[in-house]
Amino acid sequence: MAQGTVGTLLASTAYVWYGNVKATLKTSRTAGVVTAFILLSDVKDEIDFEFVGTDLNDVQSNYYFQGITNYQNEVNISVTDTFGTYHTYEVDWTPDTLTWSVDGTPHRTLNRNTTWNATSNQYHYPQTPARIQLSLWPAGLSSNGLGTVQWAGGLVDWNSPDVKNAGYFYAMVNEVNVQCYNPPSGAKISGSTSYIYDNVSGTNDTVETTNDATILKSQLGTGTNMSAAYPSQVATGTASGSTPASTNEIPTIPGLNGAGTGSNGLRGGNGGDSGSAASSVGGPAPSGSAPTGFHGFAQNPGSSMGSLPKGEKILQGSLFAVLVAVVGTLAM
Repeated sequence: MAQGTVGTLLASTAYVWYGNVKATLKTSRTAGVVTAFILLSDVKDEIDFEFVGTDLNDVQSNYYFQGITNYQNEVNISVTDTFGTYHTYEVDWTPDTLTWSVDGTPHRTLNRNTTWNATSNQYHYPQTPARIQLSLWPAGLSSNGLGTVQWAGGLVDWNSPDVKNAGYFYAMVNEVNVQCYNPPSGAKISGSTSYIYDNVSGTNDTVETTNDATILKSQLGTGTNMSAAYPSQVATGTASGSTPASTNEIPTIPGLNGAGTGSNGLRGGNGGDSGSAASSVGGPAPSGSAPTGFHGFAQNPGSSMGSLPKGEKILQGSLFAVLVAVVGTLAM
């Protein structure tokens, strides 16, 4: 993380809907510098390990439901020298419990049934498909709120020895291991490519696993019109005999060289837009085996999500493990 940047973020392209995620890492250090290992959903359900650079002997465990701030959710976990020593930080997330562990030792468990909010009539518990994120960010910037700067231990010292020696602040990530659990019982499953929400409430019982595409055909596409595409030729004028323009003359997002129009993602050709993507991103990671005893839950504890329609199957429980060796550092 060099001076003048907003930090560095690594994020998975696939989602986890309950599972076990481990990251073995060394954190950064110094006031204002925060290292983070989190799971974050599209509706801002969040599960956190956060490391403040002035406290190398504690890690903050935290969680959020749909981004709602609750300062009572954060609990410190003691650890030894997060900067100089590799530790394995682990999140074990099921529909009923959430456990934070360090080096194989559980330090905190949250039970879903303790998170019921009578005002909103909801469980304030992380419950929607999330991506894995590793980040390093300058919380201690003068442009940030005073509370954020104080929480981060003060303003960032860009003249610290780490910056002088390496040119930037850094964290070291050795590996990330992911095991996905089966979807909760009663989950809506009509495919295996992507997760969607069928209701704006954004709770677990509104999640559906589908075969819907996850790639926009062009930069004109949106979540509600993913197949929108540029025409293969665009007239430059209205007069008779006007010359067609190449698609590379159509304005797109600045700086996206080669990220272009049509289904082939190329800039400059006048070829047709036929064809389809070979693969998609942003869908669910393959599901794995869940411990016995898990069950689905509805937002109203007195109601039931019901059974699956005939012929509909839960994703099979084959083990999914990803072992990622991160060659570089979290640096920018």
